[in-house]
Amino acid sequence: MFRWRDLSDVPPGFGPSVVTLGNFDGVHRGHQQVVSQLVSSARERGWASVVVTFDPHPAQVHRPGSHPGLIMGTEDKLDALEATGTDAVLVLEYTLGFAEQTTEEFVLGALVGPLGARCLVVGSDTRLGRGNSGNIDTLRELGERHGFEVRVVEDLLDPLDGEHPEHAPAGERRCSSTWIRACLQAGDVRAAARLLGRNHRVRGEVVHGAARGRELGYPTANLSPDAAGFVPADGIYAGWLVDVQGTRWPTAISVGSNPTFENVPRQVEAHVIDRPEERVEDFDLYGQDVAVEFVERLRGMVAYEGVDKLVAQMDDDVARTRELLAAEA
Repeated sequence: MFRWRDLSDVPPGFGPSVVTLGNFDGVHRGHQQVVSQLVSSARERGWASVVVTFDPHPAQVHRPGSHPGLIMGTEDKLDALEATGTDAVLVLEYTLGFAEQTTEEFVLGALVGPLGARCLVVGSDTRLGRGNSGNIDTLRELGERHGFEVRVVEDLLDPLDGEHPEHAPAGERRCSSTWIRACLQAGDVRAAARLLGRNHRVRGEVVHGAARGRELGYPTANLSPDAAGFVPADGIYAGWLVDVQGTRWPTAISVGSNPTFENVPRQVEAHVIDRPEERVEDFDLYGQDVAVEFVERLRGMVAYEGVDKLVAQMDDDVARTRELLAAEA
C-alpha cells in the first residue's frame, strides 16, 4: 500500500481512482464496510482505491484541549487501513486554513485533480468543506459537473446484536468511534473489540518506572505517558504485548495509579507472563516501541493493606490471565 503524507507525494498522472475520505479513527467495522465497498468498486473497474484521511484529527484543531481522545495513533490507523486491501492512503495535514476551503475547492484540489477520482464512496453522514457545509447532495451536484460518481454506504447498525447497545450514547445505534470511546471509558474492552473487529491497542515506548513490579516478582514494561491510543478505564486486564519483531506475548496489564502506593502517576504497565526461562535475561524492552492489546478487564483498581495481599492478588490476576488467553488461542 502506498502511504502518501502530502499531495506532492502522489505520482503525476495518477488515476483513475475510487476514493473515500474521513477521519477513520479506530478503523472500526463501520469504516471497514465503507472501505470494503471502495476496494470492490475499484477492482470492478480496474482502477486504484484510495483512502484520504487527516492528521491531526479535525477536533484537535477546532477544539484543542477539549477534543475527545483518539482511539488510535496515525501509524496504527495506517496499518489498519492497509489490512483492508486498499491500494493507497493519502494523509492530509489538517489546519484552520485547510478547513476554510469550500467543498468544491477541496474536491477538485485534493481528489479529482491529484488522484484522478472518478468515483467517491462515502458514508451517509459525510460532511465536508467550510463549516461542514457540504453533504451528499453537494457531492452529487459536483459529480455531475466534474465527471465523478458518488456511491453512498449506509451505516452499520448495532453490530453487537444487542437489544440495547452496550455503553452506546443515548440514541446511538450505529457502529461509531463515539460508541467505542464509551466502551473504553467503561473498561469494556470486549465490546470495543467487537465494534473494532479486533482487540483495542495502545502503542508507545517502554520507559523506566519505579521498579516496584520487579521488586515484587512481577517486572513490567511501562509505556511512556505520551503513548498513542485511548487508554481504557483503570483496572487490571488480560491481553497481549506485541514487540518490535511482531512477537505477541501473553500479558497481564495494569492501568491506573496503583492506589496501594502513594504518588504514583496514571500509567499502563504490562507484565509478560510465562517467558521462556532461557530468554528472561535477554528480555529487555526498554526503548522499544511496543503495542499493548486489551482482551478483557479482570477487575477494577483496589488499594490493598500491605504488600503481601497485593502480591497474592497479582498471583491470581496472572493465573486468570493465563487461563483466559489460553482459551483465546
